[in-house]
Amino acid sequence: MKTVVLGMSGGVDSAVSAHLLQQQGYNVIALFMHNWEETEEGVCTAEQDFEDVKRVSDKLGIPYYSVNFAKQYRERVFGYFLEEYAKGRTPNPDVLCNREIKFGPFLEYAKALGADYIATGHYCGIDHRNGKHYLLKAKDQNKDQTYFLNQLSQSQLQDVLFPLADITKTEVRAIADSLGLVNARKKDSTGICFIGERNFRNFLQKYLPNQPGDIVDMAGNKVGEHIGLMYYTLGQRRGLGLGGTKDEQGRWFVVDKDLKNNRLIVSHGDESVLMSRSLVASGVNWIPQPPKDKFTCTAKFRYRQSEQGVDVERLPDNKVKVTFHQPQRAVTPGQFVVFYDERCCLGGATIDDVHK
Repeated sequence: MKTVVLGMSGGVDSAVSAHLLQQQGYNVIALFMHNWEETEEGVCTAEQDFEDVKRVSDKLGIPYYSVNFAKQYRERVFGYFLEEYAKGRTPNPDVLCNREIKFGPFLEYAKALGADYIATGHYCGIDHRNGKHYLLKAKDQNKDQTYFLNQLSQSQLQDVLFPLADITKTEVRAIADSLGLVNARKKDSTGICFIGERNFRNFLQKYLPNQPGDIVDMAGNKVGEHIGLMYYTLGQRRGLGLGGTKDEQGRWFVVDKDLKNNRLIVSHGDESVLMSRSLVASGVNWIPQPPKDKFTCTAKFRYRQSEQGVDVERLPDNKVKVTFHQPQRAVTPGQFVVFYDERCCLGGATIDDVHK
């Protein structure tokens, strides 16, 4: 019997994944990751989550363990998170967590436990074919999580199982109900793990000093003051503190960040200033090899977005230029552009420059 070490989070998705793997004849071991120390700043639900892991594992009759990756998480993920915000960019730590933790130290630890495979409760699929490993979109398109796995390598995907590839969230909760699992109706986790329900600005202030500056309109006229460029994202309307200057043209929104002069640039009315035609991204990770040096596919520039038609051109230094078939709104440096060929996720890269 093959052994699978499953990353069990305390949520319903990984719990049902354990049951499905059992049904498929695997010997399942649950492994819970502590990625953030409770004594540090931030609100984490790790203690309650691990209690749910214990109760689910006991119900299913599988062994469970916990492992502490807080040091690796702080070095590989949280450090990157702070560096990107210090540059005025908007990072996506979940993508790095998958590459650097869940499919890094976790994979190594699972192998040490004797795992033939590892598994997670991600909504996505895997196809091992002709010595290559292809990351596939999930049946449940509303939950598909290939966007967050775009940086995984062939070696990281070699011995991976994704039990939820062909199942919907509604079906997952129904299975959990039928099994009487304690977390059958548990709310899905959202946001960044190490911040939890804490106020984001208050959390960030503990690690990065505020650098207040001017808020200016497109003509360079001062209309207010910001508390630090890192707290704002392109297209943002709320929290600008410009309510008193609202007029018939509507609410102000963030257009750009002038890092050199520490100015936040805003506008209102016509949103065409948020639209862009292309981008350049770096640190490209191709899961299978790219089709050619220039090709057409679809892409996402943020998780909750429908795929958009693009032309991709590979550049030196592991960069790509991505030209959009239709102008795109508020494409944000620091986020990931992720490429697709129908059901297959081709990989992704970090957005550096956006061309209006």
